[in-house]
Amino acid sequence: MGKYQRLALLGFVLFAFTLALFKASGWHVSYGFRLPEPPLVQAVTPAVVVAKPPVRKRGRHRFQREAEPTIAMGRFDSHFASSKLHTQTHAASLVELKDGRVRAFWFSGSREGAADVTINSAVFDPARNVWGAEQVVTGRDSTQRALHRYIAKVGNPVATRAADGSLWLFYVTVSLGGWAGSSISLMTSDDDGVSWSAPRRLVTSPFINISTLVKGAPFLYADGTMGLPVYHEFVSKFAEILRLDKTGKVIDKQRLAAGGQGTLQPVVLVQSEKEALVLTRYSGNAEIRRVVSIATDSGGRHWGKPVQSSLKNPDAALTALVLPDGKLLAVLNDQEWGRDSLSLQISADGGSTWRELRRLEEMSGLRNKIKDEPACLRLVESLARNSEARLDQGDGQLAAGHVDSAKLRVNADGGCAFEFSYPYMIQTHNGDIHLAYTWNRTFIKHVVFDHAWLQHRLKEHQ
Repeated sequence: MGKYQRLALLGFVLFAFTLALFKASGWHVSYGFRLPEPPLVQAVTPAVVVAKPPVRKRGRHRFQREAEPTIAMGRFDSHFASSKLHTQTHAASLVELKDGRVRAFWFSGSREGAADVTINSAVFDPARNVWGAEQVVTGRDSTQRALHRYIAKVGNPVATRAADGSLWLFYVTVSLGGWAGSSISLMTSDDDGVSWSAPRRLVTSPFINISTLVKGAPFLYADGTMGLPVYHEFVSKFAEILRLDKTGKVIDKQRLAAGGQGTLQPVVLVQSEKEALVLTRYSGNAEIRRVVSIATDSGGRHWGKPVQSSLKNPDAALTALVLPDGKLLAVLNDQEWGRDSLSLQISADGGSTWRELRRLEEMSGLRNKIKDEPACLRLVESLARNSEARLDQGDGQLAAGHVDSAKLRVNADGGCAFEFSYPYMIQTHNGDIHLAYTWNRTFIKHVVFDHAWLQHRLKEHQ
């Protein structure tokens, strides 16, 4: 055996030894999931008058909305959660506050990975149906000072409520290289996000502690410890679950499946104390591109083999949740290529089959067909006005600002390319479902619908 072979073998043995010590710290954990409190949903919700999808007509006001009310069950509404113009935004997450409001987080800057990117937040007031002002939570400089290490960029914020009632905010930090060289930092708040602790770095590996990213919603085990769905991108790509104690220390790490190569951004759906289903983005090589599912019936102690689901996936993030009646709700780019279509889907059989409830965004039919910039920007304006009522009702200057902000991204290559991606969905205690996603990399769009609307759509699609 040569010198370099001996060094390589010694390095492997040391790595295996330290990894075993790291895993040993989590051997005392128990398994089983904590079920979330069921939402308080009224049994009967009266019909409400809502407007039909806006009908455009030419005239003095090019985008004048025709008043054509109709009777529909429930509520479906949309807004822009982010408010900064001429910036790129991406990767939103949501968490319900103790007073029933909803706080969103996302990253924003001149471009993804730039040094000026910050983690931003805003609060939605459902009583007033408005979003508050956008504020900076943290960024590269403040993280660098707190961690006493060089930070090149930040991204992917994910918020959750811990067992003790505090808010935890995870986000990705990179010191060297691209996202594959990332680690995860954690901040906590005892006042629902008004103020935050200094960030600290999670130790996810005893060796080099890099290439761990977060995107999916955390969940709780029965003993109050937290499961954090993460993924690895360095050399190989695969999904994992970190287990954190009540102080935020990593006490265990599970690779979801030995054969789960190419599985990214896992979403954990807790169905019972023992059962859970994971849906993951697929980034491997396959002729048929589908979401990958991985299941457990042992409270997370063991996970099954990765299985191709019926959901299409263009190597893009998805979101999903478990409804109180056991049905699964998912939002994803229901296509094998591109991110210019976004679909709301439901499964009544635990994820075996899915059907569409509503196409939330659909621009795939116009892909590569609009080359004229004015025509492209008119389409952007129409989409923006349909996304936010105040843009449609204003004097035009606000809508013009949104269009100008989206121009560089949508019309970047002289064509007209749209992106609706990285959805994140929660159900609040009153039964409302809130969805946030990236809208053309320039705004975070928020969609909210209630239990009555969902039930009405289910009846329509029976």
